[in-house]
Amino acid sequence: MAASHAADPNTLYGRLTAHRRLVLLVLLLALLPAALLSLKIGSYPISSSTIISTLLFGSEDSLISHLIFNIRLPRTLAALLAGAGLALSGSVMQTLLKNPLAAPSTLGVSQGAAFGAAVAIILLGSGQTFTVGNEGVLLGNRSLTALCAFAGASLSTLAILAIATSRRLAAAAMILAGVAMGAFLSACTMLLQYFASDLQVAATLFWTFGDLGKAGWQENQTMALLLAVVLGGCIWKGWSLNALQWGDETAHSLGGSPAQLRLTGMLLTCLLVSIITAFLGIIAFVGLMAPHLIRPFIGSDQRYLLPGAALCGALLLLAADIVSRTVLAPVVIPVGIITSFAGAPLFLALLLRRRPPC
Repeated sequence: MAASHAADPNTLYGRLTAHRRLVLLVLLLALLPAALLSLKIGSYPISSSTIISTLLFGSEDSLISHLIFNIRLPRTLAALLAGAGLALSGSVMQTLLKNPLAAPSTLGVSQGAAFGAAVAIILLGSGQTFTVGNEGVLLGNRSLTALCAFAGASLSTLAILAIATSRRLAAAAMILAGVAMGAFLSACTMLLQYFASDLQVAATLFWTFGDLGKAGWQENQTMALLLAVVLGGCIWKGWSLNALQWGDETAHSLGGSPAQLRLTGMLLTCLLVSIITAFLGIIAFVGLMAPHLIRPFIGSDQRYLLPGAALCGALLLLAADIVSRTVLAPVVIPVGIITSFAGAPLFLALLLRRRPPC
């Protein structure tokens, strides 16, 4: 009788649900000290108590208020939002394509966004030349840059989906198609740079560096709105995504439309990635790694995996930003460089830890 009670499916499911919620709570609580540490880092020292007091009640010191609200807080929020958005996109792509290597960088989405942004900067005048003592280039029309980045990312995504559908490519072949598309778009970007002026090339190159310092309150509001829409929509379709993991036939039998779900999901994640890339530049690897890091602790139920991956991605990118500002202080390294350096060995370590199939 006791054994029967211990094996009761409802009891086991309740324990599993409680465990998943606990993991989400731990991740959420871990973001608080990480965010506080991020706000403390800088050439001007500010104590934790001063930061908390300023955030809650404001400060009579105009310098501290300026540093926190105009410089450090927007950067910290950008790390949280961009990390969550990239990780969420990677997790959704891996589920939709049923491939653990699917991510914005491996499917050519990031490269498509970069090409679109290069078109905006070089051909459409988004990079405006200015002279104040020395000549330089300023991204004067961020909306145009974001729109072109989304167009480039969407075209890349649609091309890969069209090729995969028409040729009935396997999941692994789809990743190879994404790599080929990414290489082609990178070549197109370099071709544009070759015929551009030195200042335009410098602006495009600087833009490609993943740098959280580019974000302000307006950019953070846009990313937060898109993240909320995409995350909410994906959780709402959680059961459909769960069914898709068991195959298109299973999803069909449960009343779903795998083709429509795949197209809608890819376009939504593409929109989120392209906006993040347009605002901050290319930040690689977060979308690939975060789902793999959190899945062993939370399982594959999309209703918990997606928010878990988002929280894990936010924590990863925030940690990478802290490293980027401290490892060679006072020099600030673009966070995209840190994620690329840390990503490869971490991913290899995860691969080596996986047990070979029996």
